[in-house]
Amino acid sequence: MNSKIPAGLSDLLHRPLVGILATVAPDGSPDQSPMRFTWDGAHLRMSHTIPRKKFTSLQANPNYSFLVTDPDAPSRCLETRGWLVTVEGDQDGTFWSELNERYGDTDAGLPADIDDRVVLILDATRFVAK
Repeated sequence: MNSKIPAGLSDLLHRPLVGILATVAPDGSPDQSPMRFTWDGAHLRMSHTIPRKKFTSLQANPNYSFLVTDPDAPSRCLETRGWLVTVEGDQDGTFWSELNERYGDTDAGLPADIDDRVVLILDATRFVAK
């Protein structure tokens, strides 16, 4: 494991790829979900809602693992590990809309669960080339 992104893999965090967010549920079982994200060089940001299991899992145990695979070269994978730093509200859908634009879904309106939307801000402390 490394506290820096391994050479030749940083593009996986800058491209609009879908990664798999893995957490540990309160009962100790693993939980994985596909997630859209942004990367600012230190934190992953993801949109989520308060009532969902993933949010509850991160509140109980803030540790996570996030795996991104290059769809053009599936042997190129990057795992990011860290913990949930904070949660910010997104009831106006600003971050949701940014994600839609990043992922080319510019015609999508706000989701029905917009009042429960939050931004998960995840600190990235370890990177593993897979």
